[in-house]
Amino acid sequence: MVRDSARAYAQERLMPRVLEANRHEKFDRAVISEMGALGFLGANLDGYGCAGMSNVEYGLIMQELERADSGVRSFVSVQGALVMYPILSYGSEEQKQKWLPRLQSGEAIGCFGLTEPNFGSNPAGMATRARQDGSDWILNGEKTWITNGSVADIALVWARTEEGIRGFLVERGTPGYSASDLHGKLSMRASVTSSLSLSDCRLPASAMLPTAKGLKAPLSCLTQARFGIGWGVVGAAMDCFDTARQYSILRKQFDDRPIASHQLVQEKLAAMITEITKAQLLAIHCGRLKDNGKLDPAHVSMLKRNNVAIALDCARAARDLLGANGIMDEYPLMRHLCNLETVKTYEGTDHIHALVIGERVTGVAAYR
Repeated sequence: MVRDSARAYAQERLMPRVLEANRHEKFDRAVISEMGALGFLGANLDGYGCAGMSNVEYGLIMQELERADSGVRSFVSVQGALVMYPILSYGSEEQKQKWLPRLQSGEAIGCFGLTEPNFGSNPAGMATRARQDGSDWILNGEKTWITNGSVADIALVWARTEEGIRGFLVERGTPGYSASDLHGKLSMRASVTSSLSLSDCRLPASAMLPTAKGLKAPLSCLTQARFGIGWGVVGAAMDCFDTARQYSILRKQFDDRPIASHQLVQEKLAAMITEITKAQLLAIHCGRLKDNGKLDPAHVSMLKRNNVAIALDCARAARDLLGANGIMDEYPLMRHLCNLETVKTYEGTDHIHALVIGERVTGVAAYR
């Protein structure tokens, strides 16, 4: 029921708007309250108005949203996994009461400020600093590649303090805090991507997440988001496969026969549906492990790394089957392909996840 409801919304309500959003590099804010009303925001969280769905149900929502567009799924991932989850897990009761119901409904938008211009895969090297001044904190630094940045009402910003890395909730309009959009993207064009600037940004002590201490806290948030990505990209692969399958049946060549009658075409379709099925099995098994409290971060790395790779392969194979038509934006293939190139990089690159898996199976870290 969850999958079917998400699919109906994505296909009937999102798809007609995604094409224009992608063409004009414009995020359609109307989808936020719609998805909030459907329970998609923070769907696998409990309390404060959240739907309390299982992680498998949550994964299926991500699958169907990314079947429409990676940028839409990214918005939901950031809102739920990177803003609502850390507030629920590490925030004070006051912070939870103030923000979680509003974030769940879509009344408020959040963003996650970890990546910096010079520190992506190595967040331990972050340069953003927070120093105490009486009971207040003063933040200075810059974050970039921030989904939702300029539209966010609340930014969860990670900064280095004398006692280690801590998380701070920075509200829109706070003096010294600003956000600017990154334009000219050839990927994730239906999503807002921004840079955040903090210049002597003064925050009260109540802005700090009280129990988020050290780098382990933001990394735990990324694990939540990567789980959703591992499901979401399956949806993009499914849309590419469906497009190629339908096209191969309708497109006729050589004696007025559908190209689906050719062995080489069927071989590509067979390979695509096999890899999609394997990716779905990996996703559902990880979802069940997560529901039972047994999911390891290395499992999530395998899920994200494998499923993004097969989704990219499916997008490329589908584009090939459509020939020249495959580059036209009336078909979703190049949009998915370009989006997936970003998804391969963000929230841990393919190489970083390979090293996470490698450390898990050898016991030896090889990050340097």
